[in-house]
Amino acid sequence: MRPSSALTAALTTTAAAALTVTGAAAAPAAGTSAGASARPSVCQEQSLSVSASSGGQRNMARIAVTNRGGVTCVVDRVPTVTFRGLDGSAAAVPPATSGPYVLSPGERGYAAVRTAAPGATEGHVVRSLSVAADPSHHGVTFGAATVGMGRGIQVWEPVTTLWHPSRAAADRALENATR
Repeated sequence: MRPSSALTAALTTTAAAALTVTGAAAAPAAGTSAGASARPSVCQEQSLSVSASSGGQRNMARIAVTNRGGVTCVVDRVPTVTFRGLDGSAAAVPPATSGPYVLSPGERGYAAVRTAAPGATEGHVVRSLSVAADPSHHGVTFGAATVGMGRGIQVWEPVTTLWHPSRAAADRALENATR
Protein backbone atom coordinates (compact mmCIF):
# COMPACT_ATOMS: atom_id res chain seq x y z
CA MET A 1 0.00 0.00 0.00
CA ARG A 2 1.33 3.40 -0.96
CA PRO A 3 0.46 6.53 1.09
CA SER A 4 -1.13 9.44 -0.71
CA SER A 5 1.10 12.39 -1.59
CA ALA A 6 -0.87 14.62 0.80
CA LEU A 7 -0.20 12.18 3.64
CA THR A 8 3.47 11.91 2.67
CA ALA A 9 3.81 15.71 2.61
CA ALA A 10 2.13 16.00 6.01
CA LEU A 11 4.38 13.33 7.52
CA THR A 12 7.49 14.95 6.04
CA THR A 13 6.49 18.36 7.43
CA THR A 14 5.78 16.83 10.87
CA ALA A 15 9.09 14.96 10.88
CA ALA A 16 11.01 18.08 9.88
CA ALA A 17 9.33 20.08 12.63
CA ALA A 18 10.08 17.37 15.18
CA LEU A 19 13.74 17.31 14.18
CA THR A 20 13.93 21.09 14.42
CA VAL A 21 12.38 21.08 17.89
CA THR A 22 14.55 18.15 18.99
CA GLY A 23 17.71 19.87 17.74
CA ALA A 24 16.78 23.14 19.43
CA ALA A 25 16.01 21.41 22.71
CA ALA A 26 19.09 19.18 22.71
CA ALA A 27 21.68 19.81 25.38
CA PRO A 28 24.89 21.42 24.15
CA ALA A 29 27.65 18.96 23.30
CA ALA A 30 31.11 19.03 24.81
CA GLY A 31 32.97 22.16 23.86
CA THR A 32 29.88 24.30 23.19
CA SER A 33 28.13 26.77 25.41
CA ALA A 34 24.45 26.79 26.22
CA GLY A 35 24.26 30.44 25.14
CA ALA A 36 25.51 29.85 21.60
CA SER A 37 22.77 31.03 19.28
CA ALA A 38 24.12 29.80 15.94
CA ARG A 39 24.05 26.06 15.48
CA PRO A 40 27.05 24.61 13.65
CA SER A 41 26.48 23.26 10.16
CA VAL A 42 27.03 19.67 9.04
CA CYS A 43 30.72 18.84 8.74
CA GLN A 44 32.03 18.73 5.19
CA GLU A 45 33.13 15.18 4.46
CA GLN A 46 36.58 16.31 3.30
CA SER A 47 37.17 18.00 6.68
CA LEU A 48 36.71 14.70 8.53
CA SER A 49 38.99 11.75 9.04
CA VAL A 50 37.22 8.42 9.64
CA SER A 51 39.17 5.41 10.94
CA ALA A 52 38.42 1.84 11.98
CA SER A 53 40.37 -0.72 13.97
CA SER A 54 39.99 -4.01 15.81
CA GLY A 55 37.62 -3.98 18.76
CA GLY A 56 39.81 -6.41 20.68
CA GLN A 57 37.10 -9.08 20.70
CA ARG A 58 35.59 -11.38 18.11
CA ASN A 59 33.05 -9.59 15.89
CA MET A 60 33.81 -6.14 17.29
CA ALA A 61 35.33 -3.05 15.69
CA ARG A 62 36.09 0.46 16.86
CA ILE A 63 35.51 3.49 14.71
CA ALA A 64 36.49 7.12 15.13
CA VAL A 65 35.82 10.42 13.41
CA THR A 66 38.09 13.47 13.71
CA ASN A 67 37.23 17.03 12.72
CA ARG A 68 40.32 18.13 10.76
CA GLY A 69 38.66 21.39 9.72
CA GLY A 70 39.03 24.80 11.28
CA VAL A 71 35.42 25.27 12.42
CA THR A 72 33.05 23.54 14.79
CA CYS A 73 30.55 21.38 12.91
CA VAL A 74 28.14 18.49 13.45
CA VAL A 75 27.81 14.90 12.31
CA ASP A 76 24.86 12.63 12.97
CA ARG A 77 25.05 11.18 16.48
CA VAL A 78 24.46 7.72 14.98
CA PRO A 79 27.33 6.60 12.73
CA THR A 80 26.20 4.89 9.52
CA VAL A 81 27.89 1.47 9.38
CA THR A 82 27.12 -0.73 6.38
CA PHE A 83 28.48 -4.04 5.16
CA ARG A 84 29.48 -4.84 1.58
CA GLY A 85 26.78 -6.67 -0.31
CA LEU A 86 24.19 -6.47 2.48
CA ASP A 87 21.17 -4.19 2.75
CA GLY A 88 20.72 -1.87 5.71
CA SER A 89 23.07 -0.63 8.37
CA ALA A 90 23.99 -1.45 11.95
CA ALA A 91 21.24 -0.52 14.42
CA ALA A 92 21.97 2.04 17.10
CA VAL A 93 22.24 0.84 20.70
CA PRO A 94 20.59 2.07 22.71
CA PRO A 95 17.89 2.72 20.10
CA ALA A 96 18.19 6.33 18.94
CA THR A 97 17.12 8.64 16.18
CA SER A 98 19.22 11.08 14.24
CA GLY A 99 20.50 14.15 16.01
CA PRO A 100 23.58 16.37 16.05
CA TYR A 101 26.93 15.40 17.54
CA VAL A 102 29.15 18.48 17.74
CA LEU A 103 32.85 18.25 16.88
CA SER A 104 35.16 21.18 17.57
CA PRO A 105 38.31 21.53 15.43
CA GLY A 106 40.64 18.63 16.25
CA GLU A 107 38.02 16.83 18.33
CA ARG A 108 37.28 13.11 17.92
CA GLY A 109 34.17 11.01 18.37
CA TYR A 110 34.34 7.28 19.03
CA ALA A 111 31.87 4.43 18.49
CA ALA A 112 31.99 0.67 18.94
CA VAL A 113 30.43 -1.80 16.51
CA ARG A 114 29.38 -5.40 17.12
CA THR A 115 28.91 -7.23 13.82
CA ALA A 116 27.51 -10.44 15.37
CA ALA A 117 27.07 -11.86 18.86
CA PRO A 118 30.23 -13.72 20.04
CA GLY A 119 28.76 -17.22 19.66
CA ALA A 120 26.64 -16.55 16.57
CA THR A 121 26.72 -19.13 13.81
CA GLU A 122 24.11 -17.46 11.59
CA GLY A 123 24.71 -14.61 9.24
CA HIS A 124 26.85 -13.65 6.30
CA VAL A 125 30.57 -13.19 5.91
CA VAL A 126 31.63 -10.05 4.06
CA ARG A 127 35.02 -8.62 3.15
CA SER A 128 34.48 -4.99 4.19
CA LEU A 129 32.47 -2.48 6.16
CA SER A 130 31.87 1.18 5.42
CA VAL A 131 31.51 4.02 7.90
CA ALA A 132 29.96 7.43 7.30
CA ALA A 133 29.99 10.04 10.07
CA ASP A 134 26.81 11.53 8.63
CA PRO A 135 24.19 9.95 6.34
CA SER A 136 24.83 12.71 3.78
CA HIS A 137 28.43 11.47 3.35
CA HIS A 138 29.73 8.66 1.12
CA GLY A 139 31.83 7.19 3.92
CA VAL A 140 35.06 5.22 4.04
CA THR A 141 35.41 1.48 3.38
CA PHE A 142 37.66 -0.73 5.50
CA GLY A 143 38.74 -4.29 4.71
CA ALA A 144 38.18 -7.15 7.14
CA ALA A 145 41.86 -7.28 8.12
CA THR A 146 41.83 -3.59 9.11
CA VAL A 147 39.15 -4.28 11.72
CA GLY A 148 40.88 -7.45 12.98
CA MET A 149 38.65 -9.92 11.12
CA GLY A 150 41.06 -11.29 8.52
CA ARG A 151 38.87 -14.28 7.64
CA GLY A 152 35.95 -12.02 6.91
CA ILE A 153 33.43 -9.99 8.85
CA GLN A 154 30.62 -12.13 10.21
CA VAL A 155 27.42 -10.10 10.13
CA TRP A 156 24.27 -11.02 12.04
CA GLU A 157 22.12 -8.32 13.65
CA PRO A 158 24.93 -5.72 13.75
CA VAL A 159 24.77 -2.82 16.21
CA THR A 160 26.70 0.40 16.75
CA THR A 161 26.90 2.83 19.62
CA LEU A 162 26.35 6.53 19.22
CA TRP A 163 29.45 8.73 19.00
CA HIS A 164 31.15 9.20 22.39
CA PRO A 165 33.95 11.52 23.57
CA SER A 166 36.30 8.59 24.37
CA ARG A 167 37.01 5.08 23.15
CA ALA A 168 36.41 3.74 26.67
CA ALA A 169 32.95 5.38 26.80
CA ALA A 170 32.03 3.81 23.45
CA ASP A 171 33.23 0.38 24.63
CA ARG A 172 31.20 0.69 27.86
CA ALA A 173 28.11 1.76 25.93
CA LEU A 174 28.35 -1.30 23.66
CA GLU A 175 28.94 -3.60 26.62
CA ASN A 176 25.98 -2.17 28.55
CA ALA A 177 23.66 -2.33 25.53
CA THR A 178 24.47 -5.90 24.51
CA ARG A 179 24.41 -7.68 27.86
